[in-house]
Amino acid sequence: MAKPLLHLVFGGEVKDSRGMEFTDADTLDVVGIFPNYKTALDAWRAASQAHVDEAHVKYVIVHLHRIARSGKGGPWVTPVPPPSALLILFPKNFS
Repeated sequence: MAKPLLHLVFGGEVKDSRGMEFTDADTLDVVGIFPNYKTALDAWRAASQAHVDEAHVKYVIVHLHRIARSGKGGPWVTPVPPPSALLILFPKNFS
């Protein structure tokens, strides 16, 4: 079985239809993570087509496999601590 090449598809309203600056990260539509480019492209096409009449809505494909290639990560990849460590860092009564 071939190693999956993960791709993320998401979109939302952009400030300028020629750019990539999204107006509100809280309202982004995360379509999903896909195991290869073809399925990501199909999902991107479907999401984009659903918003074809909205000029300021843009969907993109992020090549996650390129970001995390070699398994060494980089400055854009942050290891997430296990949930038990998060309880130590942020106790339930944290305010």
